[in-house]
Amino acid sequence: MEPMLATLADAPLRDPHLVYEPKYDGIRALIAVLPHDQSAQVTIASRKGNDKTAQFPELVAALAAWGARRAAPALLDGEIVALDESGEPVGFGNIQDRIHLSDAREIGRLAAARPVAFVAFDLLHDGAEELTAQPLARRRARLEQALAGVAADGPLRLARQVTGDGTALLAEAEARGWEGLVVKDARSPYRPGRRTLEWRKMKLLKRHELVVGGFTEPRGTRSWFGALMVGVPTEGGGLRYAGHVGGGFSDSELARVGRLLAERLTDVCPFDTRPPANERPRWVRPELVVEVKFTDWTSDGYLRQPIYLGVRDDVVPASIADDTMPARSKSPPRSKRAPKSRGKGAAPPEPTVEDLGAVLAALEALIARGSGRLVLADGSIDVGNLNKPLWPKLKLSKGDLMRYYVQVAPYLLPVVRDRPLVMKRFPNGIESDAFYQQRAPDEVPAGVRAQRISVDDDVPARLVGGNLATLVHMVQLAVISQDPWFARAQSPEQMDFAAIDLDPMPGASFARVRDVAGWVRDELDRLGITGWLKTSGSRGLHVYLPLEPGTSFESGMLFCQLVASFIVKKHPEATTVERTVNRRDPSTVYIDCLQNVTGKTLACAYSARASDYAGASTPLSWDELDDRLDPRAFTIRTLPERLRQVGDLWAGLRRAKGIDMDAALERIQSRR
Repeated sequence: MEPMLATLADAPLRDPHLVYEPKYDGIRALIAVLPHDQSAQVTIASRKGNDKTAQFPELVAALAAWGARRAAPALLDGEIVALDESGEPVGFGNIQDRIHLSDAREIGRLAAARPVAFVAFDLLHDGAEELTAQPLARRRARLEQALAGVAADGPLRLARQVTGDGTALLAEAEARGWEGLVVKDARSPYRPGRRTLEWRKMKLLKRHELVVGGFTEPRGTRSWFGALMVGVPTEGGGLRYAGHVGGGFSDSELARVGRLLAERLTDVCPFDTRPPANERPRWVRPELVVEVKFTDWTSDGYLRQPIYLGVRDDVVPASIADDTMPARSKSPPRSKRAPKSRGKGAAPPEPTVEDLGAVLAALEALIARGSGRLVLADGSIDVGNLNKPLWPKLKLSKGDLMRYYVQVAPYLLPVVRDRPLVMKRFPNGIESDAFYQQRAPDEVPAGVRAQRISVDDDVPARLVGGNLATLVHMVQLAVISQDPWFARAQSPEQMDFAAIDLDPMPGASFARVRDVAGWVRDELDRLGITGWLKTSGSRGLHVYLPLEPGTSFESGMLFCQLVASFIVKKHPEATTVERTVNRRDPSTVYIDCLQNVTGKTLACAYSARASDYAGASTPLSWDELDDRLDPRAFTIRTLPERLRQVGDLWAGLRRAKGIDMDAALERIQSRR
């Protein structure tokens, strides 16, 4: 049997259906225990199914003693972890050298020198009974019963688990430097070999040792240097640039490191490729090693949110392995570039994933400093207050939002290209008042697209989407979501998409929203029409429909309303089209077609949302519309990785042939 796997994704910290466990940093193992002649036969299998029984004789002895007290076999899932002097689990680096040992004496020596424990978190077989189909809560109860009487600090242990509220456990994880938490749905069965959102990994900060190759000049009142420029040694003896590190320094540490840098100044750039810098760089001989903590690596191999921890005098540069940087070759398909010339006021081509590596690296340096000028291909934008919290409870800042939008720009910019945008600004974060702004600022930076729309009588100019400078400037204005018109600036009275917005009332569950989306799909299938599905980024779902050029807003809205009327007629207990909110049944899903009007908007695909979980509106395949779909799994933290895995699911909508509205309305009339 293969172990069930967890997906790297955010999860709510309070949910009565979820349980929270420490993420142990060891070796995943399935252990079979078969009682036999007052002892027990023990087999330890790694995640890949390799036999590791011989490598851990102390665990075999402990599990055999436990098995001897049982009347029936058992199959346990858990983690083999190394222990520190106080018997607490420590990192993988303390156990990895035991994985491939075969010499019994060396295994015995390490077993005595570096104790380990098996932390069990699931029971898959109990005697002849297979438990995988049972919910996790029931399996956990059986596991606790099976391990009753086992010492909490022995070589066989029960994993810690809390139910319903992981806040305290997360705080402990942060304080004690754990790798993170695993969040599990207590109702979920065990799915061997599958990675699902029923188990989620919430990782905390990473650490890495890096070589200093240079630094930037300080600004303002800061002394000695602005940020360190660091990298990882490569196999050929070079130095691969990994980012700027400007946070984490006290005044005394700035002075100490500054003196170490002064001793190593050189005129030669030590990096394989000269890195970007917003201030004048100075180079040093690549001799100094520092340790940093950071949230993750970007897809281009740069540090995300690095913080300086200290100089590592005990580490030489040649000993640092380039083993945690992500592969650069697995980028999503390049976005198709639009023609270079599209007339006055048209947006320039959207950047590709490969174009954005230097922008992200420069942005990280600005986030570390808090402000500065971000140089882009289509303009330079002054950004500030990058550490201002937008989602205070999630500790997500304006800089985090800006990073997200730069990461997803190759996917988002085609969605908003040439479309007027409505701004909803959150100057003090999502927990404070927001306000709408229709008109563009009177003065905008070079490269930011603002123009008058022909149907506007009282708005002199609007921001128009499609380039990175406009997107970054909107984040600087504390605009969280991207809300484009359903028409383009060149043809504002003709819509090219229509949308059916599934908006749950307060008492409607997301399961009901899923059902309604399925009914929308079924109605469209009967009409021979393909709809495109995405999460709203909050509690709802959106279904988009491609329209032929020249379609009026009246025709688009009428079509959506007719589809909605069919569904409400069939499912009146679950759906409504009642416009007045206080007349709606609070357990229903409101099928909203009224956004299909000139100047109205919906948050577009890949837009961030001001939801409590920092949701991102995420395109889905219809195959994902099942009971495992959880909209809270799609956030500004998780969507960039999903895009690397599945690519641009919304691109098909832009390429799709538009609905022949006359023919579609005729088919609808024939059914009435």
